Amino acid sequence: MPDLSIVLPSPALEEAFLRIVDPEGKLLAALESLGPVIDRDVIVLDCGNGFRARQLEEMGARVVAFEFPLCDASSEQLAGWIGRADAVVVPWSEMAAPGSRFLAEAGALLRPGGRLLVIHDYGRDDVWGLLPHQRERDMAWSNRNGPFLGDGFRIRVIHCRWSFESAEHARELLETAFGSAGVETAEKMKHLRLEYSVAIYHRSAPGLASVQSEADADSTDAASAEAASAEVGVGLVPSAAR
Repeated sequence: MPDLSIVLPSPALEEAFLRIVDPEGKLLAALESLGPVIDRDVIVLDCGNGFRARQLEEMGARVVAFEFPLCDASSEQLAGWIGRADAVVVPWSEMAAPGSRFLAEAGALLRPGGRLLVIHDYGRDDVWGLLPHQRERDMAWSNRNGPFLGDGFRIRVIHCRWSFESAEHARELLETAFGSAGVETAEKMKHLRLEYSVAIYHRSAPGLASVQSEADADSTDAASAEAASAEVGVGLVPSAAR
């Protein structure tokens, strides 16, 4: 699921949707703008089959990707990244709920000033009617007074598209993925595309300069790293890997 916001019944159908969702690459451009990610150390958490991680790598990011549940070797590798990553990208993960321990631990992987970039659907678009189970949740999360913005995140809304080759192509894919709701959506299309809005919730890890003097930097760095090591272990990294 983390390669897309929807669960699809077969790898072939997922491949087909990966080709039609955001072909212009607006999501990648936004990640670079908010990160940046090019020539940076980027961790992708809950990476699915790795499509988004490969996209970032092709852009020029130095990517390390982790899929869940973690094996022991991956847990140890992830623990070694505490306090080191320039950016952490979490695409459409069910674990990345606002206020979750998962996001707190994801933030502990960042160096001071590093960027946490969490991708979810924004809704309010042509696709939303196909995903009724997500509608109420996504609306609540992206509200001005919602839990993400109340937890220090800001939001960037990316207006993307699902682009189809023909009306027949649209109907075939939408019906296979969504049944009668997909057929209804295809029949209402006036163009060979559906408008699709994505939310990137983003925040920076605190910078050391804002909370300490240069004279205290080394000691605080060590204490912060020790505290982060103690914190990361409940969700991302098992305690045996600390």
